[in-house]
Amino acid sequence: MKKIFLAVLMLATFILSGCGSQGKEDSKDEPQAATKEDTQAEAAQDVKGNLKISMLNVGQGDAILIQTGKQTILVDTSDTDERDLLLKELEKLSVTKIDKLILTHPHADHIGSAKALINPSKKELSANPYLEKISVAEVYDNGISASSPLYKSYLKAIDAKGITYKSLKVGDTLDFGNSVKFNVLYPTPELVDAVNGGQKSEPNNESVVGKLTYKKFSMLFTGDAEKEVEAALLSNNKTKNLKCDVLKSGHHGSYTASTKDFIAAVNPSYVLISCGPDEERRNTYGHPHLEPLENYLAQGIDEKNILCTRWNGTITVTSDGKSFSVQPENNEDWVDKWIKKKQKDKKK
Repeated sequence: MKKIFLAVLMLATFILSGCGSQGKEDSKDEPQAATKEDTQAEAAQDVKGNLKISMLNVGQGDAILIQTGKQTILVDTSDTDERDLLLKELEKLSVTKIDKLILTHPHADHIGSAKALINPSKKELSANPYLEKISVAEVYDNGISASSPLYKSYLKAIDAKGITYKSLKVGDTLDFGNSVKFNVLYPTPELVDAVNGGQKSEPNNESVVGKLTYKKFSMLFTGDAEKEVEAALLSNNKTKNLKCDVLKSGHHGSYTASTKDFIAAVNPSYVLISCGPDEERRNTYGHPHLEPLENYLAQGIDEKNILCTRWNGTITVTSDGKSFSVQPENNEDWVDKWIKKKQKDKKK
């Protein structure tokens, strides 16, 4: 009788133990549905910073740093009188080697510090000691000659240092390392040949435009490209080739760029603008302008996702190729106030 009781007890224990184990497996196979907040938090945690893009706070000019873990790339160098700001930002990010320097077009607020980064003079080194720590391996531009002293100075610096120099045109692809690619969408070879052959130069509309891709993440770099270039990009590309997560606003947020059709095709989640305060001599035009901001909002871009170095400081984008995050240095909500100011000015 005792043996029968023990056998029954062991059988019952086995059954109960089996049911308990099965219950745990069931709970693992059928997790609770994640809320939107949980998904966003998880996405933020998943960003490991394999790719880091920093729109540097350098006043009115442009300077965007790209760090892939394999290479460091600088797109434009701000102006000569913004060099201290540029070097301060580079030093904060511990930049000593620039693998690729891309100069979108030869306006001063984009190439102003190029020569000093490539081959600084004793005077420049004395004024900015951090220059001595920086080396540049390769330089790229649009291949269009310019007559400005700044343009000529960085070409001479390239020759003096024996640095690799190449021009970029539609169809070119740069490998930034770690699966990060930069596909050039503009200028066309025909445009380059025409301007070098004597056609009147319009530097803004000769800007290097390129789309950076890292697995599922993408960002469109526009230099100072205006409406004319945007129209050409729409004509020469499928919409999927222009679609991106983050857009670098053309021409410092000027009304000369960011048409409704172009923004609709690009359809970004975030827009980043580089410009300086009104008191800076080059921002006498009051960038960013009203029309682009209205076009961004009309496309459904959240005003909190429209960021500008003027108010937000350096803006950092990080991505692991699946998800991405955008972090401004200053969390200032400026869009609504600025639009109201511009609308008021327009009525005067």
